Amino acid sequence: MNISDLKQNPKNPRIIKDDKFKKLVKSLQEFPEMMEKRPMVCVTDTADGKLFPLGGNMRLKALQELKYKDIPDSWVMLADEWTEEKRQEFVIKDNLSMGDWSWDELNADWDLQQLEEWGLDLPDFEDDESENNEDRIKKATEILSGLKYEPLYYEPIEKPNINLFDCINFDKYNAKLKAIDEYDLTTEQKEVLKFFAYRFIKIDFENVANYYSFNASDEEQKAIERLRLVLTDTGLNGFVEDDLLKIMKESIDAEND
Repeated sequence: MNISDLKQNPKNPRIIKDDKFKKLVKSLQEFPEMMEKRPMVCVTDTADGKLFPLGGNMRLKALQELKYKDIPDSWVMLADEWTEEKRQEFVIKDNLSMGDWSWDELNADWDLQQLEEWGLDLPDFEDDESENNEDRIKKATEILSGLKYEPLYYEPIEKPNINLFDCINFDKYNAKLKAIDEYDLTTEQKEVLKFFAYRFIKIDFENVANYYSFNASDEEQKAIERLRLVLTDTGLNGFVEDDLLKIMKESIDAEND
């Protein structure tokens, strides 16, 4: 698929900040395979025939920044069969935990009553006419940070059966240990070099996430969450965190605003 066949969503209500965008560009540059697992959900614009994302505007912008000319078809999932209401609902729910919102855009172009039915606790845009736009955005962002939602991504019918040790590959590490033993070194020197070799232990983070979701015991899940050892689609900065860490981060952000 030629990337010129896609365009930005003309009514995307999210504000893309430079720091988050730069991180996404770097992430896609280093790990483009993630697009296979989380494709852009797009619909066709009947006016010009181009596709635009309901979910994935930032990823499209990042791919354009990286000068992609063609992308695999599997990086795009079509949702042309959805009604306009379903499309709007997806845009909101898919983006609840990410970025900032243009509340003026939402107020002007979206059905606020419908947004509330989808679970959004919206600010009262007419409550105080003296309140400036910056204050309204700050208030709305504070409200949004406390929203709870159910992820839209499907749960597989056949759950994976992963052992904890399936998450780790020791092949390169063991090869390094074997090489260390070939040298006439003291026991202490060998032990130190073994510490150096730990960085060759390979962790399969996709297996880690699946093990956490489907095979870990309650106690293992608690430990993984507390130690921030799993990457997920939800959570702050992609990590599962406990409530205390969430509160601490929100407090710091509020002080820096």
